[in-house]
Amino acid sequence: MEKKFYLETFGCQMNVVDSEQIAGLLEEMGYEPTSIPEEADLILLNTCTIREKAERKVVGHLWQFKPLKESNPELIIAVGGCVAQQEGERLLEQLPHVGVVFGTHNIHRLPEMIQNAKKGRRSHEVAFLDKESRLRLFPTRRCDGSISQFVTVMQGCDNFCAYCVVPHVRGREISRPSTEIVAEVRRLAENGTREVTLVGQNVNSYGNYLPDGLSFAGLLVRVHEIPEIERIRFVTSHPRDISDELIKCFADLPKLCSHIHLPFQSGSDRILGLMGRGYSRRAYLDKVAFLKRVCPDIRLTTDIIVGFPGETEEDFQDTLALVEEVRFADAFTFLYSPRPNTRALNLQDETPGVVKQQRFQCLLDIQEQISLEVWAGDVGKNFPVLVEGESRQGNGQIFGRTVWNRIVNFNGGSELIGRTVPVKIIASYKNSQLGESVKI
Repeated sequence: MEKKFYLETFGCQMNVVDSEQIAGLLEEMGYEPTSIPEEADLILLNTCTIREKAERKVVGHLWQFKPLKESNPELIIAVGGCVAQQEGERLLEQLPHVGVVFGTHNIHRLPEMIQNAKKGRRSHEVAFLDKESRLRLFPTRRCDGSISQFVTVMQGCDNFCAYCVVPHVRGREISRPSTEIVAEVRRLAENGTREVTLVGQNVNSYGNYLPDGLSFAGLLVRVHEIPEIERIRFVTSHPRDISDELIKCFADLPKLCSHIHLPFQSGSDRILGLMGRGYSRRAYLDKVAFLKRVCPDIRLTTDIIVGFPGETEEDFQDTLALVEEVRFADAFTFLYSPRPNTRALNLQDETPGVVKQQRFQCLLDIQEQISLEVWAGDVGKNFPVLVEGESRQGNGQIFGRTVWNRIVNFNGGSELIGRTVPVKIIASYKNSQLGESVKI
């Protein structure tokens, strides 16, 4: 009888890719996946620590599995990802029912650690690997026929923004050789993938220190040359590092989707300076203007932090003004969360929590209205939709995405999966759209 594993993923696209690698290792060990924790012989959480709330959620979730361990002593509970990297052995001390803790550079050690856990030996491994070792450990997506796939192009970050824990839990930047990336995309394409999203903490700095000196724009050109690939996306971009060469790709490469996620974090030059972002409000808006000139139908999404230490009402109003000027299609908005080992911990913060919450709600209300207006503007228009599979809505619907990465549900048969079809948008909701197929 095959053993089963339950895998839950928190956080960004990088964690999604890591979970694919984890699942592959577990399947090689003879485990099969289950969506029911009570059925599992191994429960594994791949975690995120970008916000304190996310970290608390993970720890709370782990405590919920304690009764399962008590009723089944053979059950192995494992924790990986950024919380594991940050906390290490402390998780074993805090959570006596957890048997395995592994960091972001140690996925390859998981089979060995699971074998130790089977013998009753709890273990943790959170050591950062050197550059040469990391290059050998880039995760490769399995060719499972999925229409849309993530492909890792780089890991880590060298920016050390004052609020951000990523360099401390993911390590310094390292770019994957372009030949490996292109070969992986070709394999995926041969097995049915039609859209790839190139992922990294800061893809704009891809290629730094690579012997061939290929830029991220150059990498996009090489991926664009693969015939079976119809769409290309990428995340995430740092405004300081996005080059004119890369921006021009939105005009020159038809397969590159007209959408970019470009976090600005604050509209105040003073706060941007305290954050260590390396660009000004004006520089950010100039990049946005250039993007819209070369690709008039481009839509932007972003990240925004409210309540950074020392933020005044004037600083906050600068953020609101930028939001209203750019009119982002969507935004991920966050209340500032203090993170271990970051420079922002040393900044004075005298703004009352209730004021921060009021500002956050104000921003949320304004951005939600803008988003509703942007997506409502699609109603009555036809757009090409790449169909990915059966819709969660059921009722005979399938789903796909527009070039702006918006989910569209509509009636259609499974024979359309993997095809790009014209769809008329008939309704727009907060997180998706409803369409109807258009007969050609």
